[in-house]
Amino acid sequence: MTEKICYKEIPSDRSLLPALDEFIIGVAKDAGLSPEKFNNLSLSFSEAVSNSIIHGNKNDPDKRIRITVKVDDSKMVIIIKDQGKGFDLGSIPDPTKPENLLKESGRGIHIIKSFVDDLKYNFTGDGTETILVLNLK
Repeated sequence: MTEKICYKEIPSDRSLLPALDEFIIGVAKDAGLSPEKFNNLSLSFSEAVSNSIIHGNKNDPDKRIRITVKVDDSKMVIIIKDQGKGFDLGSIPDPTKPENLLKESGRGIHIIKSFVDDLKYNFTGDGTETILVLNLK
């Protein structure tokens, strides 16, 4: 199979998350992702998009979120790009440490890492890319 690429662009609006979930599950089904991985994909994707809207674009509806999905025979790569300035990965507290267990936030990256095969960040001059990789097989 040649690489297939799908795009979606939205304003920073969390009410659009259900439609985005339908979009990403549709792409995953077409790609042949095993149904057992759909929930993992949905949860990690929704968390990543929420982080981009809330933390990256600061809930600014004038800022956009761009989603690019690349699929080949072996993997699905999802790139979620916001227009934020980025963050220091080293400053994110470990949510599994006792002092962080009762905090109401701060688990998003940990959750995403738990459900995808690889998680990367690319900080660019015009925004932050969150890159989720799922192996199809």
